[in-house]
Amino acid sequence: MKPLAYPAPIHELVAQLKRMPGVGPRSAERIALWMLTARNAQPGDIADTIRTVTERVKPCVQCGFFTDSELCEICADETRGHSTLCVVEQPTDIILLERTGALRGRYHALGGRISPLNHVGPENLRIGGLIERVRTQQPAEVILALGADVEGEATSLYIADLLKASPVTVTRIAQGLPAGTSVESADEVTLSRALKGRFKLEA
Repeated sequence: MKPLAYPAPIHELVAQLKRMPGVGPRSAERIALWMLTARNAQPGDIADTIRTVTERVKPCVQCGFFTDSELCEICADETRGHSTLCVVEQPTDIILLERTGALRGRYHALGGRISPLNHVGPENLRIGGLIERVRTQQPAEVILALGADVEGEATSLYIADLLKASPVTVTRIAQGLPAGTSVESADEVTLSRALKGRFKLEA
């Protein structure tokens, strides 16, 4: 006897939901059934909102952050200084840095990092736009807030080399022990970076 199965449209919905990050087969099935059976689910509204977001939200022409106009909120803010330009890999990194409240400068999202194994070269990133911004806006400092892995290091070195002839100071964010961890749990590379990024304590 053939086992009971959901109709084909439900299978298709589950398959599409599984494409979302962090959504496994069971979660996708639960979401699909919730859309079909919950009294106030209103899946049509969800679908309309998704369609609106994908049609209206786009990268800021200057920094690459999310916006529904030409410039994002940060780039359009005239109270922001131009002396500091922080370079990140993804637009979502900008949100994380903004939440710290430690930087009132501007940002530039590359859209990834150099990764030959994944066929991502400098030409696939927003590095050209970064160099142009440095040339025209002339910030005093470019902060490279990229990943600490091999690809992040390679991307940082590549950008630093391109900016070598510019009168801009290129810095790298300090990398060391995460909050709440002990020295004994850290590897040698992390400890080395923590020592290099040490700072003076004010009494």
